[in-house]
Amino acid sequence: MPISGDPILSVRGLRAGYAGRMIVDGVDLDVAAGEVVTIIGQNGAGKSTLLKGIANLVRLRSGEISLAGDSVFALSAQDLLRRGLAFIPQGRSVFPGLTVAENLRMGGFLLRDPALLQRRIDEQMEEFPALAAIGGQFAANLSGGQQRQLELARTMVMQPKVIMLDEPSIGLAPRIVDQVFATLRRLAAKGHAVLMVEQNVRRALQASDRGIVLELGSTRLQDSAAALLADERVARLYMGHRL
Repeated sequence: MPISGDPILSVRGLRAGYAGRMIVDGVDLDVAAGEVVTIIGQNGAGKSTLLKGIANLVRLRSGEISLAGDSVFALSAQDLLRRGLAFIPQGRSVFPGLTVAENLRMGGFLLRDPALLQRRIDEQMEEFPALAAIGGQFAANLSGGQQRQLELARTMVMQPKVIMLDEPSIGLAPRIVDQVFATLRRLAAKGHAVLMVEQNVRRALQASDRGIVLELGSTRLQDSAAALLADERVARLYMGHRL
């Protein structure tokens, strides 16, 4: 299925891996502004390595990556963030010994204008009012759902064009999972592009525009989220049941 607009992120022929072994083998993908795209696949398919390869966090890689039409393949993860590509890894990445407000400040470490940084932090406190109420609490004392919201808010301080997430629902209660996916849809509605890896296939596709099935490091299938939800093979292999 073609994307809904011009791609903000384009990946062509990406190969990525570790210690001489290529895990991702020639993946192509596009994500447009305003889209949520989910990558699904069995354990070992290369999903996390794909995101790390895009973010330049693996040593072995080749291919081409464009952001807003510009080649960014050779840029470091920090320079990619500066250009508008953010990555939230699997697990918790908050700074536990810092408060919520201090974590948000760390999210803008590349901003050199103190007034701009404070304005961005204030915007995220408005966007995530639950965090504003606990701004003085240490991140270590937050629930898993609150920590995930903090990670998203901290990431948005840099106003990235593309947000990549690895397993955003992991370890969260179903109600909190719904809140996280609703937040991602809200960010997409504001014009951001969202690319995520997710094991909760049904719920992720329900919140997505398109899906990509990865098998053994290669793209097996790309289609609308609705089409993948209705696909018998996808249901059997990745959702654990027949339609």
